[in-house]
Amino acid sequence: MQTDYEKLASMINDIQFTMMTTTDSQGRMHSRPMATMKLENESDFQGVLWFFTRKDSIKVHEIEEETEVNLAYADPTSQRYISIAGFASVELDKEKMKELWTPTLKAWFPEGLEDPELGLIRVNVDSAEIWDSPPSTVVKLAGMAQAMLTGKPYEKAGDHRFIHLKQ
Repeated sequence: MQTDYEKLASMINDIQFTMMTTTDSQGRMHSRPMATMKLENESDFQGVLWFFTRKDSIKVHEIEEETEVNLAYADPTSQRYISIAGFASVELDKEKMKELWTPTLKAWFPEGLEDPELGLIRVNVDSAEIWDSPPSTVVKLAGMAQAMLTGKPYEKAGDHRFIHLKQ
């Protein structure tokens, strides 16, 4: 049986981008797409997610003011949706950067690991809400037909739950 960590890791592992939401000093929320660094082994996931960034970006300044962030993952094809609440920090660990670096990151950081503005955002996951439904059209159509016939709301087959991860 999967642990909560393994379930969360398996749901986000194949979703390349997330929307990271930070809060500015006036309390306004800002979201932007971010590439999650791949989780190599789902069973080793301990609730930490990594993202490359520029040290002098707006999101970094917002994280320095307010560490709470939200990460929203979506894969409509497989009917997986995840909302993660966590605490972010900016890291300048060159060894971690080397460990996480992939050649595709050159599109955003042409100077590579030598870029003096290169930094990492570390998100310690506090909790997550997940929605995981079977993508089968037949299952969905059968459920909607049943709802129309019975007059009761469509109760989708799948998993919706709140996960609280202890750090």
